[in-house]
Amino acid sequence: MTKTILITGATDGIGLATAQHLAETGHRLILHGRNKEKLAAVTANLREASPSSDDDHIITPYIADFSDLRAVNAMAQTLRTNASAMDILINNAGVYKTSTPHTNDGIDTRFAVNLFAPFILTGALIEQMPAAGRVINLSSAAQSPVDIQAMIGKGTVGTMEAYAQSKLALTMWTRHMANKYANGPLFIAVNPGSLLNTNMVKEGWGGSNNDVSIGADILVRAALDPAFEGRSGAHFDNDKGDFGDAHPDATNPGKIAALMTALEHRTNELLSQKGSE
Repeated sequence: MTKTILITGATDGIGLATAQHLAETGHRLILHGRNKEKLAAVTANLREASPSSDDDHIITPYIADFSDLRAVNAMAQTLRTNASAMDILINNAGVYKTSTPHTNDGIDTRFAVNLFAPFILTGALIEQMPAAGRVINLSSAAQSPVDIQAMIGKGTVGTMEAYAQSKLALTMWTRHMANKYANGPLFIAVNPGSLLNTNMVKEGWGGSNNDVSIGADILVRAALDPAFEGRSGAHFDNDKGDFGDAHPDATNPGKIAALMTALEHRTNELLSQKGSE
């Protein structure tokens, strides 16, 4: 059955490889990217690869810089208007190293892109998703206890710490959403595999021999495979090839509640500031 699937960060790495597979199998894709030329080229190539290549609407591009949370919100609101239904949302976009470590709002860019952006996007689209829908959040093997003050831009942590904390925060939010939407859609956090040869890994660690297809394969499975049904809130560790425990904080109700209170408050505060329209 053809699904409508939104993939963020779809112009390279795991996101692009996932999009290529899903396009070739005929699914209707909504692609997010932050570079206009690259997004246009990927969209054209995937339309050609799709069995429905005569339908330009089979692959639809959306541009937004996810370090700009107002741009994320604008994209989300446009999608709410244009997309009548959304079967699957793959929150893949992420950042580790960057020349602009903080946004104009003072949020660490890792937290902005890896956590706040999917939080805003999913919150805007969740009511358009069917109970049988799925939200797949790209987590990581790197997870570290969240400094909430740093998360909301009131403190500072190092590059690797910010990345690892943002990924644990995303995993904690996944658990929260699974509990909140117990009747669906399904929420899964996925570690796609350690040190896959993405641009992020090349920039941060000099590259790897682990092909990005390892990560794309598990994202496709998480999006479509019946084996994931009934596992909402779970964490899939692709290094182990199975569901497994994330960091203990990911299932700690008190810590999840504290994180969600801060995340919701800070997001509302940022989006309500002048210029958020």
